[in-house]
Order: sequence, then C-alpha cells, then structure tokens
Amino acid sequence: MKKAVHFGAGNIGRGFIGLLLGLSDYEVVFVDVNEEILAALNKNNRYKVLEVGGAEEKEYTVNNVRGINGKEISTVAKEIADADIVTAAVGPNNLKFIAPAIAEGLKIRLEKARPTELNIIACENAVKASTELKDYVYQNLDENLQEKADLYIGFPDSAVDRIVPPQEITESLEVKVESFKEWIVDQTQFKGEIPEIEGMNLTDNLVAFVERKIFTLNTGHCGTAYMGYYKGYQYIHEAIKDEEIYKTIKEALMESGSSLIEFYGFDEGTHKSYINKILKRFENPALMDSVTRVGRDPLRKLGAKDRLVKPASRAVEMGKFPTNLAKCIALGFLFDVDGDEAAQKIQDKIEKEGIERTLEAVTGLAPEGDLGQEVLKQYKELLDNL
Repeated sequence: MKKAVHFGAGNIGRGFIGLLLGLSDYEVVFVDVNEEILAALNKNNRYKVLEVGGAEEKEYTVNNVRGINGKEISTVAKEIADADIVTAAVGPNNLKFIAPAIAEGLKIRLEKARPTELNIIACENAVKASTELKDYVYQNLDENLQEKADLYIGFPDSAVDRIVPPQEITESLEVKVESFKEWIVDQTQFKGEIPEIEGMNLTDNLVAFVERKIFTLNTGHCGTAYMGYYKGYQYIHEAIKDEEIYKTIKEALMESGSSLIEFYGFDEGTHKSYINKILKRFENPALMDSVTRVGRDPLRKLGAKDRLVKPASRAVEMGKFPTNLAKCIALGFLFDVDGDEAAQKIQDKIEKEGIERTLEAVTGLAPEGDLGQEVLKQYKELLDNL
C-alpha cells in the first residue's frame, strides 16, 4: 500500500486532505502534537467524515490511518524516508515548525544511492505555501543536499477550499464538513510521476486559482463575519440571510472580482456564477459556523496583502472605487470580540493612538488616501450607529 505522511491531524487535516488520501488507497500517517487525537488514531486506525448541507448527507470511513508525535523528529524522519507523498495542513504560520523533521527525512532519503522522487504539498490558505515550506526545509539542509533535493524533491504549490467548522466536543474522530471541496495543484512543480489522488486537480496557472479562492471565498467569509458581528448575528448562515449583508457582500465580491477577471482572464459570467456559489455555501445551516470564528485574528485579516485590503487596493488602481470592500474593512476595526487577542490589540491601539494611525499601522493604507478616507468615513458612520 502507498504511504502518505500528513502533517496536521486536526479537523481540516482529517476532513479534507486526509480523506482524499484515504479514498485514493493511501495509508495515512498523521503527524501532530495532540496526544489525544494521536491515541485515538492509533487505537481505531479509522475515522468517519460526514458531508453535510448538500443534496444529501454522505458518510465516508477513512481506514488505514495512524498517528505519530511531531516532537519525535527521528520517528517522523523515518516515515518520510519511505513515504510516497507528504502533505501538510498546519496553518501557514506553523510551516517553519515542521520543516526540521521533513529535512531529517529527506537526509535519509537522499543518502540512498538511487533515491526516488517525493512531492511535498502544503495545503494551506496562503499563496505559494509549498514554496515557503521548501525555503524552511532548505535552511536545514547543506548545499550538497539542497542540490540533490532539487533533482528529486518537488514542492508543488496548491490551492485548497473546504469549509470545516468547529466540531461538537466528543471523543470521536468524526469530522463534519461541507460537501464542496476543491484542491488544485501546480502540475509544473512535481518531480517524477504525478500521483493520482481523488479530488486533486492540476493546473499550470495556479496563482490565478489561489487568488480567485482567497479574494472570493475568504473575502466574502470575512466580510460576512464582520458585518454579522456588527449586526448581532451569531452564525454565518444567519448573517448572510440578512438582505443588507447579502447585498454588501455580493457587491464587495464583484469589486474584488473585477481585478481577478482583468488580471487572469476569467470569464465574467463564469466568475459571477462562482460568486453566487460561494454565497450559497455561506447559507449552509448544517455547518453552524460562528461569526467570531470566521472573523478571528483581524490583525492578520486586515493586513495589506490579505483578503480585504489587497483586492480593495487593486480595485482603486484599476480606477474602480471599492465602496463595499471599504465598508468590510471598516467593520473589521469594530470587531471587538473579548476572547480574540488580535481584536483586542486593535481596540487598544485605537484607544491609545486613534483610528487614523491604527488604520495605517494595520492595513498600510494612508489615512489621507482615497481608500483610507473612505474606510475612515464608513468607520465613523458605523461607530455612530452602534
């Protein structure tokens, strides 16, 4: 049986990439530091995934799974040494932490007289995550091994899309996910034969699909969360049914989509259908996805290169004024959830330095610029209406 080593045994890892690998007849070795999940994987050697919200619910059983502790680098390295594929879903900020174990596995692998090719795919909500992981791994390899790795080890970048909400607290490994899923991988970056994995689609223009996903799904999801929180909704599916929220988010996605259509040549009608599909996914009540979860960490999500500010800035550059995206950005500065450390940092900064300086520090937008002025105007109007 083929073997996959997958970093990240959480709900996303099990409910998305782990599922697809299992359906493609891989033994899946999950690497994580959560001892309870690892113990359950090793005890049961299987888990269930439930797809909800589609025409009908579907249940899958992923067999032939086990878990190892990511802190045991030598053990992880031995698994990588003879793996057929390595994947990761640990969050972009955690890629640097898994790199040493991957590097140790590659050292064993590349010391062989005739090493076989291996592809390592970071399945993260970020642009060129696999390339970033490669940089971290290479920091742990000497120059000779780097040259050898260039011949045998691929780091194909990918785009992933599946909503996996927080799960009910149980002792079960079962994961509840939406029925929609999309995993697109850059076919030009593989080494050796490209593996056949159910649900993995190939492209030679990955950046277009990564940005289409981030600046549509993530833009809309985040905007819905911030506006939903402002208006007192608890869940995304409740918020998006609000006529004002729906209209604002749809218009924001059209503003974001204008640059995607121009930059990457997406068909306008097809992209409008994609936007409608995204909005329909937000309506799925079975996911019970809270606005506080989706909107969390606004310090990152309001960043200059992230899901709201970047498409808004692009629209301005193209001569189209993104009024609705500006409103979503303004709402992000009113996302003052008590348990969200990043949200509280923003609120503290506003209190100490004012909204103008905070806006510039968080988003990079100049308060005197056209977009900055629009965000500030809407922020003050929204604040007055609280």
